[in-house]
Amino acid sequence: MCIAVPLEVIELYEEEALVSYKGVKMKVNIFLLEEVTVGDYVLVHAGCAIEKLDKKQAEETKLLFDQTLSEEVEEI
Repeated sequence: MCIAVPLEVIELYEEEALVSYKGVKMKVNIFLLEEVTVGDYVLVHAGCAIEKLDKKQAEETKLLFDQTLSEEVEEI
């Protein structure tokens, strides 16, 4: 199973962006996308940004991730 995670763009480089989620930062390739700007949310899979999301969609998706992860921790 593959999961693409929504991450916020916090810095831009030529074909890379520094993205962040819950304080974790990493560089991802943005070659597949057009017009990425700081503050955008992108779906990242295998180190590549594969789609831009609007802020509302990204926040809803992050909330689902948070809920799923908290449920798994409670089960342990």
